[in-house]
Amino acid sequence: MLRTSSSTMAKFARRLSPLNAAAANPPRPSPSLPPSSSASVALTTRDMTILSNESATEFKKENYSSRMAATRRPVSPHVTIYSFPVCALASITTRVTGCALSFGAAGLGVVEIFGGNGAALELMSSIGSGAVGGGLVVAGAKFSVAFPFVYHYLGGLRHLVWDSKPEMLTNVDVEKASYALVGASVLLSGVAMVV
Repeated sequence: MLRTSSSTMAKFARRLSPLNAAAANPPRPSPSLPPSSSASVALTTRDMTILSNESATEFKKENYSSRMAATRRPVSPHVTIYSFPVCALASITTRVTGCALSFGAAGLGVVEIFGGNGAALELMSSIGSGAVGGGLVVAGAKFSVAFPFVYHYLGGLRHLVWDSKPEMLTNVDVEKASYALVGASVLLSGVAMVV
């Protein structure tokens, strides 16, 4: 496949005059008319629109807001004022908890590699026993490990159910499932925090 840049095509189009274009593409009779018909069919050609360097630089000088103001169309709302639906927040949270689990596992691996054999177990034991910071740190550590694990796991189960029963993918059911996912994850993580 021959690839050419748009500037190469533009240079070629500039060199091609309308007379050359007419000679290269002579008018053809319409397929609906018989060849012996005396009616002449003239094809109209449209010249290619080519942006000059000057118009391209003028276009680049204007920013998006000024171009939209000139068209009198509203600018799309920004993420900071957009109210995400609960389904979108649940989906984003599933991805965030997956990343948190990956970074947590990588962190334990780094502790084990640089701390020696059993260093990660010793760190977890010292946090779990309350030797580092007391009971509040223990509860926070347990919740920060339990919530991503439970939420990501239940989110995966939810998607397995949706894959096997696509009729459950209605707007109302997805919203209910998102609220159930958040509630069940917080409840199970709270239970794991006090155990």
